Amino acid sequence: MYRATLCHAAPTPDKAVSVRVASYNVEFGKSTTPEQIGEMFKPYKLDIIGFDEAPDGDWTARVGKVLGMPHCFVGKISSANHKDKYKTILSRTPLEGTEEYELLGKGWNPASAVRAVTKIDGISFAFYSLHICKSGARDGHAHSLATKVLPKEATERVIVVGDFNNNLGDPAMNTIEGAGFRATWNDLKINVSKAFTYNAQDPKKDLGVIDHILYNTSTEGEAKDGGIIELENPLSDHKPIWSEIVFPRVLTPAPTTD
Repeated sequence: MYRATLCHAAPTPDKAVSVRVASYNVEFGKSTTPEQIGEMFKPYKLDIIGFDEAPDGDWTARVGKVLGMPHCFVGKISSANHKDKYKTILSRTPLEGTEEYELLGKGWNPASAVRAVTKIDGISFAFYSLHICKSGARDGHAHSLATKVLPKEATERVIVVGDFNNNLGDPAMNTIEGAGFRATWNDLKINVSKAFTYNAQDPKKDLGVIDHILYNTSTEGEAKDGGIIELENPLSDHKPIWSEIVFPRVLTPAPTTD
């Protein structure tokens, strides 16, 4: 009699780690249900999603039930103190180190970013979902994020998503990129000057691409796929965005100085 033993091979050191992420400002769910959003996202086989302007309570968990993503974190700060404009994270893998950072600056307040750490294929990632106001280089939420929050992040691989209310090339986005982050649009060669993520329901109010996915460049990661999800019947005033980012499993050590 022969007895078979099921073995799980350990990840090879040189195998890259792929992370499929999405971001969606759902405008407090006024035009859709969480179940509809879950069905919309199904084909993308996502690992983690950042929502903003999301309702409180079990709204995010209901999206997760459709997608088989059981782990979520709901922030406590509603954007500009409006009703049901929370930032949330939905994940296929367990979340730890959940936090929320209040961001203050020129424009409407308060803004915030929620943060959590999760392991994907054995590698830890810090994930931020945010909703901030349009601003300049040094007077707004983007500056606060880039100078007070992100520099304190201890996890080596970091992904930041959300509604930035700024276009690539704006001073606020330059400040975030100057803190060591890169937008996936650049890797994907998507010309964001000819596209828009707001307003999906009224294109005459087009503000360009103001929703972004970024990762820290020190990881030597690269977005291999992704884009703006175009829906025939929009579920929000924003369009959802997604990306597959591939990271080396072993990072190149930072150079040392004497």
